[in-house]
Amino acid sequence: MKIIYVVLCFCCFVLFSCGNDNSNASESETAETTEQNARISAKTIESINYNDYALSLEGEKAVVTWEKYQELATQISYLKRADFSFFNGEKKMLKEFIDKFIAQLPDELRTNPIISRNAVIETALLKLNEHLTIDNIDRDDKLVSIKELFVAFSNLNYQINKKLERDMYDKIQPE
Repeated sequence: MKIIYVVLCFCCFVLFSCGNDNSNASESETAETTEQNARISAKTIESINYNDYALSLEGEKAVVTWEKYQELATQISYLKRADFSFFNGEKKMLKEFIDKFIAQLPDELRTNPIISRNAVIETALLKLNEHLTIDNIDRDDKLVSIKELFVAFSNLNYQINKKLERDMYDKIQPE
């Protein structure tokens, strides 16, 4: 009698255990799907909608000596291809880059609107760094931070173009 009871308990245990394997498999598939959704691809970044202002010829001539601007433009082009290596590095290195970026601003571009755009870029860079280095930040928040950096850099280009255009019109003398 005891043997039948032991065999019956063993069979019940095996049956209940088999049912748990399916739920574990679905949980691991769900975790893999969530991890894939958490990744940000170049295609996802391309789908970000914002007004992208490019520098005019005069603007390109004005920033040719501004090395950190050139480096930031290069890093943003890498970011558009989903290369986060510069932006998710150490905060100390990013802060040093930002300090040099602001310090190297050419004198002819040292106006309040451009200085304020530099401050916005600083904020966007630090925020993006935080969102990329912290694991529990949602994918959507990371995408918002990427968009904010793109918009900040685009607005800096717009302000540089606007300042140089104003300077050009100021040089024109009325007859």
